[in-house]
Amino acid sequence: MRIHELLKEKVYESVVSVLPITGIVLLLSVSAAPLSPAALVLFLFGALLLVFGMGFFTMGADMSMIPMGEGIGVQLSKAKKIITPVLVCFVLGVLITMAEPDLQVLAEQVPAVPNLVLVLTVAVGVGFFLVLAELRMLLKVPLSYLLVFFYGLIFILLFFTPDSFIPVSFDSGGVTTGPITVPFIMAFGIGIASVRSDKNSSSDSFGLIALCSIGPILSVLLLGVFYQPADAVYTPVELTELDSTREAAAEFAKALPVYFKEVAVAVLPIVLLFFVFQLAFRRFRRHQVGKIISGLVYTYLGLVLFLTGVNVGFMPAGQYIGSSLASGGQKWLLLPVGVLIGYFIVRAEPAVQVLTKQVEEVSNGFITQKSIRHSLSIGVAVSVGIAMLRILTGVSILWFLIPGYAISIVMTFFVPQIFTGIAFDSGGVASGPMTATFFLPLAMGACETLGGNILTDAFGIVAMVAMTPLLTIQVLGLVGKLNHRAEKKRAQMLLASLEDGILYFDEEEG
Repeated sequence: MRIHELLKEKVYESVVSVLPITGIVLLLSVSAAPLSPAALVLFLFGALLLVFGMGFFTMGADMSMIPMGEGIGVQLSKAKKIITPVLVCFVLGVLITMAEPDLQVLAEQVPAVPNLVLVLTVAVGVGFFLVLAELRMLLKVPLSYLLVFFYGLIFILLFFTPDSFIPVSFDSGGVTTGPITVPFIMAFGIGIASVRSDKNSSSDSFGLIALCSIGPILSVLLLGVFYQPADAVYTPVELTELDSTREAAAEFAKALPVYFKEVAVAVLPIVLLFFVFQLAFRRFRRHQVGKIISGLVYTYLGLVLFLTGVNVGFMPAGQYIGSSLASGGQKWLLLPVGVLIGYFIVRAEPAVQVLTKQVEEVSNGFITQKSIRHSLSIGVAVSVGIAMLRILTGVSILWFLIPGYAISIVMTFFVPQIFTGIAFDSGGVASGPMTATFFLPLAMGACETLGGNILTDAFGIVAMVAMTPLLTIQVLGLVGKLNHRAEKKRAQMLLASLEDGILYFDEEEG
């Protein structure tokens, strides 16, 4: 397929993903949650940038990130000495994480801890757990065992960490699995698993994102215990007041150079790693290298457009909608509106597009993109509904996180292994930039209007969005397993009845 035809297809997919959330916001802006004209213009321009950004990004990821990740994963799996892949994995995890733009934003919002301390803590956590994920695949250790151990350790540490520091730890787990790292790390896992020929190799190709999400949570909780910060207070982002559509356009013009630089910093470590890898192993042919370079350009351009649209256009709309709904006489509208937006907005996450496609390919079509998207949408809808309920009532997030993770970990022993990896990967993928730049401002706007605690109530939405897909996708796997058993039993009963009929017929003839 030619480039322009492929881009046309990807842009169409983006339109289908972005159009529902755009329609919902437009409907709210003329009914329950009126927006200022400038905020509405920002949102509409942002939606347009989202469409083209997602189109360029998903096409570029298919051309560059996925073949790069698979190639490096395959090559490292063939190394005779384990020390080489271990060192490469650790350095790769640290470099990619330190360059993640969302992590830099999170560090700025936690003044109680120096930026460099928080960034290094999270980066080392990701590097260590990426090594652990690779060793798990090479040694064929079930993912469930590691999840039980490390999530158990996380919830023990919760009792020793300052309450105000807990949201920072769970948020850090979400921001490190951004749109740059997800396609590369997922393809890296598929490359490692492809060297194996056992029956569990396809299911073991998932789970790297899951473990890389645990690393930051655990490391930041440990930082909270030993560093003993005075308070992990968030610094809210101030929204600029605009008086005209010209000023709204100027906001995008000012933001574009910023994101050109941020995305360049995020992509550069992967580009350098690829060139060093290619010089060392000569794995890719000349035309493949050219295709990967072209794909990196499309990925870069797409991510710049996407992040500009989402940060400049969607953030003010989210905060205005949250404030408007909370200030009206019908505060309960926060619940259904949050659920409705949550169902559709996760489909606009660029990394979700990559995840669903790779799941369908690795499972040979057994797990369809449609089923994963539907399960993710239900999970995020439920999580946003719970988040809105917490804002209205002030109930602690631990009442939902602890039983939610406990149930999801218990389910890992009853569902097919491939669904466990997909589910825990999905938790990190779902809590991407759309959550941080639309739902978080929406929750903050509602919480501030209602006089709640923004730190403990509003910021829990990222943790909730990361948790609920673990349940919904594993439920999908459990239902599939039960249906398969039922079909197998019916087939055995049919076969038995046919055999009885043949036997009866033979006896009559005899």
